[in-house]
Amino acid sequence: MQLTLDATSTLPEDAAEAILIGRAHIPGDPGGPSPIVVRNDQVHDLSGVAPTSAALLDRDNLVGSLPDAGELPVLCGVDDLVANSCESGRNPDRPYLLAPVDLQAIKACGVTFVASMLERVIEEQIMGDPARAEAARQAIVEEIGSDLADLKPGSPEAAKLKTLLIERGTWSPYLEVGIGPDPEVFTKAQPMSAVGTGADIGVHRSSSWSNPEPEVILAVNAKGRPVGATLGNDVNLRDIEGRSALLLGKAKDNNASCAIGPFIRLFDDSFTLDDVRRMAIALNVEGDDGFVLEGESSIAEISRDLAELVAATINDSHQYPDGFVLFSGTMFAPTKDRDTPGQGFTHKPGDLVTISSSRLGALTNRVDFCDRIAPWTFGTGALIANLAARGLL
Repeated sequence: MQLTLDATSTLPEDAAEAILIGRAHIPGDPGGPSPIVVRNDQVHDLSGVAPTSAALLDRDNLVGSLPDAGELPVLCGVDDLVANSCESGRNPDRPYLLAPVDLQAIKACGVTFVASMLERVIEEQIMGDPARAEAARQAIVEEIGSDLADLKPGSPEAAKLKTLLIERGTWSPYLEVGIGPDPEVFTKAQPMSAVGTGADIGVHRSSSWSNPEPEVILAVNAKGRPVGATLGNDVNLRDIEGRSALLLGKAKDNNASCAIGPFIRLFDDSFTLDDVRRMAIALNVEGDDGFVLEGESSIAEISRDLAELVAATINDSHQYPDGFVLFSGTMFAPTKDRDTPGQGFTHKPGDLVTISSSRLGALTNRVDFCDRIAPWTFGTGALIANLAARGLL
């Protein structure tokens, strides 16, 4: 399907009150990526304030230290920037959006919602075979029940349930991280590898059961303080992960399989972590075959608080000197049949995937096979060389 973008559908509903930080490719000789801020429908270059997104988000008193719009160079109007961000038909001689992060580690938490926890258990028990999913789903719900929303992970009650499930032979690594004392935290992708809104996202050609995973992402600075939030698509190959949890890297980290954006909304007096805790994340998938998939995740139903997930990621035993972004997990695991009854949903090339929230805007991407999307070549070394050539280091 043809992808088009506009500012109205991409920016948050209350964009006029939001502090939106992003990254854009700026054309020139040499051109390159720069942090940006949106103000009064204009896009301003922040590279003179901080050369990278990571450095920008690590500033003390981040919101208060941002210069006024009149003190910053204007790149273009936000409408022009968003419209030129579609990978197909993009004019490389004009600015376009990139993922709003660069040197930050890209981390993710899994199995943070009961619904997705049960789906992960199903994947494991059927060894990634989607044809057996529905029967396994019914059997597992009958065995352990699906009403686990009030069960606090790591609690004595959770420990009792674990003992019971082990005795019945139904324990799983996914249940361990779903209701055990420690959350799952893994590396989703490498720094600089994420794509932004408008870009193609990739699924591995070998997979026959691939899904989008719509999630809210926290942007966390090197001190461990969440400074903002954005949207993400943790593209997943359910059949690969279902064969073995140890194949998580192959299931999760492929070319263009991580989308982040459109902007990071900074926390301020009008938008806080509590707003994220109350947030709903919507998903819409439209295929060339006329198939439509819709769903929604409510962050209020998460099993572990967002602050707990951050604390499990950065602490006295693990530091991130360039900060990190953290996918918080999803409760959405699509079971709607696309082709064959009982086979569930899988992506097809050409699918348009939109992940949205009224306070964060919309992240929209088109699906293709990983090996048909332009390979990732602009890594950390290329960024350093580019910034040096532009006199920003």
